[in-house]
Amino acid sequence: MAPILGLMLDKAYTILQQEQSEGGRNAPQVGTSSGKLFSASKSRFHPALWQADLLVPVPVSSARLAERGFNQAEQLADILSLRRGIPQLPLLIRTRHTGKQSFKSRSERLADMKQVFAGNTEQKLLQRLGGHLESIAVRLQNRPLQIIIIDDIYTTGSTMRACAEALHRLIGDLGYAAEIYSLTWARS
Repeated sequence: MAPILGLMLDKAYTILQQEQSEGGRNAPQVGTSSGKLFSASKSRFHPALWQADLLVPVPVSSARLAERGFNQAEQLADILSLRRGIPQLPLLIRTRHTGKQSFKSRSERLADMKQVFAGNTEQKLLQRLGGHLESIAVRLQNRPLQIIIIDDIYTTGSTMRACAEALHRLIGDLGYAAEIYSLTWARS
């Protein structure tokens, strides 16, 4: 299902891209009254459109990875990365396993996500990140690094908030500022 779900996520990226490019004003809407649909393929390389600098999938615990055999957020990020030419890096690690969030109340989820994620400080990964930052250094002179966290489902936002906090710490420790966005395939 990853290719189909990834295309759906790509449409969500198009909407985010439009909103950021136009500052929320006069952005073309999908399915406007004129009947025209905004085409992602036409807009993909338009120079005036906002473009993220980096995709970061939400990591799963080793127990969940063993159970599933894959990280669904990583697979979605792979598709978006290929379609948009935006690098994907696993800049986050999960520090501990948490039970399935879908079985928990909002307050349990919020408490459970505290300090679950940390920046990935693996040397080879940081070298790759450094190379990417060097390649976009001119863009970063005038604005912060723009990162999108990718996940499959958004429920309370506790996972996204925890990931964003960990990314801000990691990127800040490297001497950069970051704007962090999120894209998910669904919201429950």
